[in-house]
Amino acid sequence: MAYEAISGGVTAAKGFRAAGLHCGIRGNSEKKDLALISSDVECTAAAVYTQNLVQGAPIAVTRQHLANGKARAILCNSGNANTCNADGEEKARKMCALIAKPLGVSPDDVIVASTGVIGQILPLEPIASHVDALADSLSPEGSHDAAEAIMTTDTVPKEVAVTLELGGKTVIIGGIAKGSGMIHPNMATMLSFLTTDAAISAPMLQKALNAAVAESFNMLSVDGDTSTNDMLCIMASGLAGNGEITEENDDFAAFTAALTQMCISLARIMAKDGEGATKLIECSVTGAPTVESARKIAKSVICSSLVKTAMFGEDANWGRILCAIGYAGEQINIHGVDVSICSKAGQLDVCKNGAGIPFSEEFAKVVLAESDIEVVVTLQDGESAARAFGCDLTYDYVKINGDYRT
Repeated sequence: MAYEAISGGVTAAKGFRAAGLHCGIRGNSEKKDLALISSDVECTAAAVYTQNLVQGAPIAVTRQHLANGKARAILCNSGNANTCNADGEEKARKMCALIAKPLGVSPDDVIVASTGVIGQILPLEPIASHVDALADSLSPEGSHDAAEAIMTTDTVPKEVAVTLELGGKTVIIGGIAKGSGMIHPNMATMLSFLTTDAAISAPMLQKALNAAVAESFNMLSVDGDTSTNDMLCIMASGLAGNGEITEENDDFAAFTAALTQMCISLARIMAKDGEGATKLIECSVTGAPTVESARKIAKSVICSSLVKTAMFGEDANWGRILCAIGYAGEQINIHGVDVSICSKAGQLDVCKNGAGIPFSEEFAKVVLAESDIEVVVTLQDGESAARAFGCDLTYDYVKINGDYRT
C-alpha cells in the first residue's frame, strides 16, 4: 500500500493544533504535565479502552462524550491518574468544562484522559489556572509539546505521522502516545491520541481503529501489567476532501492499512522505551494454524520473563523461547518448530524441528549485542502469521518501579 512516514505528529493532519505546558500537577517544573489537542471543526471520533475492571474516571466520562461519535478536543494531564477516587468522575467532567470555555466548544465534545499515580486525589486548581494559557498556546507545530506533556516514566516523546492518497486526495494520519511501564494492553494502548483529515464515518473509523489495534498495541507488552487508564482515541476532521468512507471499500482498506502501520510504529517505539529497557525484542511467527494462534505464540515469547532476561544478558538461551511457545496454549506440532535469533549483525539459527542445533556462542554474543533483536519462529501447522513487540527485563525496571509512588 502506498503510504509514507512524514513529520508533524498529531498536528500533521489538516485542522489540528496542539499544546503542552507545566501547570503544577507534577512537582518538577521542568516537566510539562498538561496537554491539549484541538480541531478547528467538528470531528468524527472513535476510541478503545482498557478492559481492566479498575478503570480511571476519565474513561467513564470519555465513553459518555463519544457516544455520538463526535469530538472537538482532547485534554490530558500527567502525574496523576485520577483513578480510584470518589470524586474522580466529577473532576474529569470539570476538566472538560474548564477547557471547553476558552475553546468555545461544548464540554461534551471534549475527550479527557489522565496518567500517573493511581489513588491520589487530582488537584483541579493547577488545571483551572492554566487552561487559558494552554488554549492560547495551541499551534499547528504543537505536537511535540503535547507529546512531552503526557509522558510519565517515558524517556522519549512518541510522535508518528503518515500520508497516503485516497480518491486523488492527500490524506494524513498522525498521533502521539505515552507508555513505558504498566504496558500489556488488553484493548488498545496506554495513552495514544491520533488525528486524521480523512473524511470517514464514525462507525468505519471505529472499525478501522479496532483492526489497527489488533496488529499493533494489542501485540505489545513491556511488563505484563494492563493499566487502569489505557485509552486510544482518534479524531477525523474530514478536511482532506476525499469522498467520505462509509463502507468497507478500497479506500477503507487503504486507510486501515496506513493506520495500522502508524500504530505499529508507535508500538515499537513504546516497546523500545520500556522502563529500564536496553533492547527492543520482536517475535515473528509464521506457519501457524490461525492468526489468533500466531498472535498468542508471538506474545507468549515476548512476555516471558526468562526470555526477556536472557536477551538482557545477551544469552542465546533458546530453550526459554521454546518453553514459552509450549505454554502459549495452542495445539501445534512442537517437533516442527524452527527458531532463529536475528539482528543487524546477522541471523543465528538455534533450533530445528524442535531440537537444538550447534551454533557459535561467540557469534551469538555479536547478534545479541545489538539493540534491536528479532526472534523468528517458524511453525509447520498452517499459513498464518503474527508479530509481537516487547523489550528486555533489566535491573533498572525494579529500581524505577520500586519507589515510583514515593
